[in-house]
Amino acid sequence: MNSRSLLRSPASRRLLRPVADLIDQRIDRRIDRRVEREVRSAVREASAHRLSNELLLGSPGRGLSRVVADGPLKRLHAEVAALAGDRDAAVRNVATAYRLLVALESLGVGRVAGGTMNICGKLGTIPLLDPPNDEILEIGTLYGMFSTGLLRMMERDGRSPSLTIVDPFAGVQLQPGTDPRPDPTGTPVDEHAVRTNLALAGPAGTAARIRRGYSEDPGTRAAVSDRAYGVIVVDGDHSAEGVRQDLQWAEEIAAPGAVVVLDDFGDPSWPGVKEALDEHLKDATRFTYLGKAAHSAFLRAS
Repeated sequence: MNSRSLLRSPASRRLLRPVADLIDQRIDRRIDRRVEREVRSAVREASAHRLSNELLLGSPGRGLSRVVADGPLKRLHAEVAALAGDRDAAVRNVATAYRLLVALESLGVGRVAGGTMNICGKLGTIPLLDPPNDEILEIGTLYGMFSTGLLRMMERDGRSPSLTIVDPFAGVQLQPGTDPRPDPTGTPVDEHAVRTNLALAGPAGTAARIRRGYSEDPGTRAAVSDRAYGVIVVDGDHSAEGVRQDLQWAEEIAAPGAVVVLDDFGDPSWPGVKEALDEHLKDATRFTYLGKAAHSAFLRAS
């Protein structure tokens, strides 16, 4: 009997099985230890990435998270594409707006008011709607950081934006029906903070006009109604009455073809915004409703 036949015999297999089992056990233990080391290393690396991501995009320091989920992002792409008529441009602008949002909140003081998709929807859509001129009016600014981002988005599109801001600068964010309280970032809401953030936009930011006051005040309106605006962002008093007053003023100062953005439209926390727009559109109006993107309504002036 040759050696190969000997190894294949039933008796040899019975004798060698314990040895083979022992070898298999040692191999398994080595594999288990290697897998365990690899898993532990992967967990440590993932934990480090998670911690870094949380520090950059999480809620500490600004009071809300900027982490993006796949579902809301896809919905925003579809909404911006429907408004702009160009899906590739919508995806590109939303991505650009997101990077800009993170950069501004990292470098600036305070925060941009609103949810991540809401902010990216406004920043990404406005340039794609091709406003008729580069005059921008923002009613209600908080820390001026959204306007800072909008200036940069317009400049990326080859525009030369000129910004006017109207805000009472009361030290805290004011809304009817809510108790005034310090901002979660800890930064006072004042003109100095706004100027600091606008400087991040370069010359267009430092040249911005700021009018302290409430948008319904005749003196405030007179001071900034000296031009027709190509973009009007309505983000002040969120009560139905306050929004109606701002929309009526916007009718007077919007340039032909102007883009009017109504923030927090359809947000259940602010039902007065949608109520005001629904009522306004029943009257004789220059505005046509174009659609919405993540709780912002977009209108076009005739």
